[in-house]
Amino acid sequence: MLTLLSMFYYICLRRRSRSGTRGEALTSRRAVESGQRATLPISVEVEQYAKEVLDFSSHYGSENSMSYTMWNLAGMPNVYPSSGDFTQTAVFRAYGTWWEQCASAPLPFRRTPKAFHSQDYIELAFEEPVYPTAVEVLETYHPGAIVQIMACSLNPFSQNPPTDVRWEVLWAEEPTNVLTPQARQFSPSIKQLNFPTNLIRVEVNSSLLKYYTELDAVVLRGQKERPILSLYKMPRIDICDLSDSDEELSDPGASFRQAGDGKHINLGNGYFDKLPYELIQLIVSHLTLPDLCRLTQTCKLLHQHCCDPLQYIQLSLQPYWARLSDTSLGHLQGRCTLLQRLNLSWTGNRGALTLTGFSSFMKACGGSLVCLELSCCHFLSEPCLEVISQTCPGLQELNLSSCDRLHPQAFTHISKLTQLRRLVLYRTKIEQTAMLSILTFCIELRHLNLGSCVMIDDYDVVASMLAVRCRSLRSLDLWRCRNLTERGLAELAAGCRLLEELDLGWCSTLQSSSGCFQHLARNLPCLRKLFLTANRTVCDSDIEELAANCPALQHLDILGGYYLPLSFLIYISFSWSHTSLYKIILCSHPIFDIVFYLERLKHSIHYYLSVIAYLINLCISEWSH
Repeated sequence: MLTLLSMFYYICLRRRSRSGTRGEALTSRRAVESGQRATLPISVEVEQYAKEVLDFSSHYGSENSMSYTMWNLAGMPNVYPSSGDFTQTAVFRAYGTWWEQCASAPLPFRRTPKAFHSQDYIELAFEEPVYPTAVEVLETYHPGAIVQIMACSLNPFSQNPPTDVRWEVLWAEEPTNVLTPQARQFSPSIKQLNFPTNLIRVEVNSSLLKYYTELDAVVLRGQKERPILSLYKMPRIDICDLSDSDEELSDPGASFRQAGDGKHINLGNGYFDKLPYELIQLIVSHLTLPDLCRLTQTCKLLHQHCCDPLQYIQLSLQPYWARLSDTSLGHLQGRCTLLQRLNLSWTGNRGALTLTGFSSFMKACGGSLVCLELSCCHFLSEPCLEVISQTCPGLQELNLSSCDRLHPQAFTHISKLTQLRRLVLYRTKIEQTAMLSILTFCIELRHLNLGSCVMIDDYDVVASMLAVRCRSLRSLDLWRCRNLTERGLAELAAGCRLLEELDLGWCSTLQSSSGCFQHLARNLPCLRKLFLTANRTVCDSDIEELAANCPALQHLDILGGYYLPLSFLIYISFSWSHTSLYKIILCSHPIFDIVFYLERLKHSIHYYLSVIAYLINLCISEWSH
């Protein structure tokens, strides 16, 4: 009975609602809409400059100063709208392609996505989280290096960080070669986010530039309240989900056709399974890692090929740093039993990777590793390096560049990797004791990078140890090593005579008057790259010795040498005309810098006259300003 009464009451309500006039309905609708408009917040756009620099991959400046460092990006602009080379800007460590062509450069990884162009990055924190409407980067010199701008859901100033940290790409594009080096305000059209952010990441690629790019400030514009239009979005439809014809949907058995003799012919995979195993492996090897993982879900045949350990001899996870976690490594662990080269650079930060997940992966897959890239991996700790030393006995290449949060004591475990040939410790806190221990046991070293390692007290002792223990050394980077003297350089040149690359940029304690550079030129006949950046004591006699004793020299950087006369430039053109020198970076006057390219010098009087005319015109134009 109760059920019947309920049904009757419902029917009465329905009839009453239908009997209402159209005017009442419209009036009710207008009332609702007006009420909604009255309660809608008025969103005001907020403009803010970066409050703090959280992380970066490299910079031109020193760890103990502000000149040319990434920390200059915090706060309001110092230079813009002016153009030129200013010490108050942020400058990355490298530019151009010739850095990758040196003997010390690592081999590229296979399966790197074509859309991944990033070489360096910087992460900036802003005061207030906003829904971004624009990101503006003030580029003051040689713009065009920015390739990607990202936003993070994490508030770096929050006391309760979320468990799920999301990164979204706001804008991405290929690197460009801007014709003019003048300053510009770069503000690309960005994607709309469904979460507020105050953590912005800018990634750059300077390979097309002819000089260092310089950034002055980053502006984040946005609204504190979520934009109204973003609340009413149409669902996105993937074009891959659309069918070209209705026939394909109505005939699910179209892949099986009946031949004239009554037999069924399988046309589903085009006899793909009849191909040789090696050929299918070759085809699959051209896929990127995400595509390879998706293909495993299609059928048993392709699952077998995509999970074959031979497909994972080289593995670069750097392009996927934003999505990599312990779970990801766990899924890959069973396929990487033959792994030889692994790139984990930029991964694992902010809790994405833990000691447990990293250790489990290394214990299962580290036995065959010969190359391990761990640049900017801030999840690393002393136990992580201990695991590497125990599980990777045959490791030959180790990159810990910009792992500046590793405790100095952690580097002592590297000395157990006695097969090391390439070691990159740029911008780390390694101390002298750990460095000497490494040089004592790792006598097979060919390439060593100690750039900006400010915790080493006496580089003369390190140079002496290198001369005694590592006589097969091919490249050595001592960028900004301020306590190296002519005594240590002389011992290094006498012991490591096979050196092809030597970076002594910003080593201010080396003085040309001591004859150290001339002694260096006489003892290193295989030298192909020499950086003497910002050494204002370099003179023409040093250059004469290099020209006479280093016929293989290809890269020479003497940018910042104030005492080089104009006649020196003309001398270079003649003295190296028979050698392979093709790039010189120099400064011939304190007022202006010259980036002077000698592309395989031509043997003609017309070329020499054009060089002289170019230099004279340049001097006249500079002095006229």
